[in-house]
Amino acid sequence: MSLQAASAAERGAGSLVRQAMQAVTAHIRVHALRVGDTLPGEGHFAAELGVSRAVMREAFGALAALNLIEVANGRRPRVAALDGSVMATSLDHAVSTAQVSVPQIWDVRRTLELRTAFLAAEHRTQAEAARLVEIAEAMARDADHLQVMTAHDIAFHQTVARASRNELFNQIVSSFGPMMEIAVPTAWRTRVAIDQRQIMLDRHHDVARAIAAADPPAAQAAMEAHFDTSIGDLLAAS
Repeated sequence: MSLQAASAAERGAGSLVRQAMQAVTAHIRVHALRVGDTLPGEGHFAAELGVSRAVMREAFGALAALNLIEVANGRRPRVAALDGSVMATSLDHAVSTAQVSVPQIWDVRRTLELRTAFLAAEHRTQAEAARLVEIAEAMARDADHLQVMTAHDIAFHQTVARASRNELFNQIVSSFGPMMEIAVPTAWRTRVAIDQRQIMLDRHHDVARAIAAADPPAAQAAMEAHFDTSIGDLLAAS
């Protein structure tokens, strides 16, 4: 086979896989399937679409990589839950290939988290309110252990997002987690003086208290002050 023919064959196979992926997602939509519901196997779709099992296997693999379905040996494929890790991978790729900048991402994050704080103050449970206060206290307790404190910080923001009762906000904020593992220590190191670091810790307490008090405007204002304090220098340096 010539190189030209081989290239055409590869494009054809790729087109079939894309069509197969679209057929699976259409099946999910048309049949109103929900998270955890099972899908027909490779053989069903292969026969219905008139493609080989190899094409369907590749299509299933691609959909699984996107976390749209779950596949496992010996088990029928299932509809997967929304997963922020896919967004996290895309964000990391976008930054590493200079498609977006870190300041742009944090600007988006700041905008989103002001809203999640507002909503969390409206919708949080008592347990979530107590958890936020607990995490804020843990951050202060472990302030000398940067890795542990960073984990607390990430957990704090993810708890606020969950309390917002908007699953998309929750997943987007979760997708920022890997970047926070770098950004939080970086921001912490820009605050050398003890009083500067204490302000950063106090901002988390302010957010937690406002959410616990079910005061949406105060929660949003506290989150805004937190970002201005914690991320402002980082964005300016970037």
